[in-house]
Amino acid sequence: MQEKHLFEYAVIRVVPRVEREEFLNVGVILYCRSLGFLQTRFALNEERLRAFAGDVDLEELQERLRAFEKICAGRKEGGTIGQLGIAERFRWLTATRSTVVQTSPVHPGLCLDASATLEKLHAQLVL
Repeated sequence: MQEKHLFEYAVIRVVPRVEREEFLNVGVILYCRSLGFLQTRFALNEERLRAFAGDVDLEELQERLRAFEKICAGRKEGGTIGQLGIAERFRWLTATRSTVVQTSPVHPGLCLDASATLEKLHAQLVL
């Protein structure tokens, strides 16, 4: 029997008006310490975003989400935060903030394959 691995994930949200606390799920970030796994998946449905928040700058939003990918990758392109350890990068990305791109609270789970679990969560919570 294959060993299950503890993972943590958070949903990435677009919050166009922070004071209203309304959001649209656009991505998922998943961290699995035992597998050394930290990745994110996101999808911007422009039609949905325009209906939800007509004045959102899609180009800036995509840049912010690509920054999540760069930090997850842990290379120089991720800046100072990208140079931190994998756990610190996950904690930084999922920290509470008041900005247009936020994350949900962190949730735990068990998986056999972190990449497959990320894809499943992305399909269930974003697409």
